[in-house]
Amino acid sequence: MAIDDKTRTELEAAAFRRLVDHLKMRTDVQNIDLMNLAGFCRNCLSNWLKEAADAQGVALTKDESREAVYGMPYETWKSKYQGTATPEQLDTMKKVHPHGH
Repeated sequence: MAIDDKTRTELEAAAFRRLVDHLKMRTDVQNIDLMNLAGFCRNCLSNWLKEAADAQGVALTKDESREAVYGMPYETWKSKYQGTATPEQLDTMKKVHPHGH
């Protein structure tokens, strides 16, 4: 499949937006579960967004990138949706990411 760079970028951006929208709707999915299963979470996405902005010289704070991914300020999301990790989740996290996240 041959796609020009502009089209590829547009498709990748659309896929990223769809993933972010999906995660905004799935507030029942905890970040620790994403980390344990997929190796990344909402915080990773927001960090990658900020890194991309930094690389392009675009002013974007950590709080702004998190709000773009969470759909609200991070602290608001945490207080509304983040549960306490179970011992099993924490054990899995240690096994999957032995050097930390």
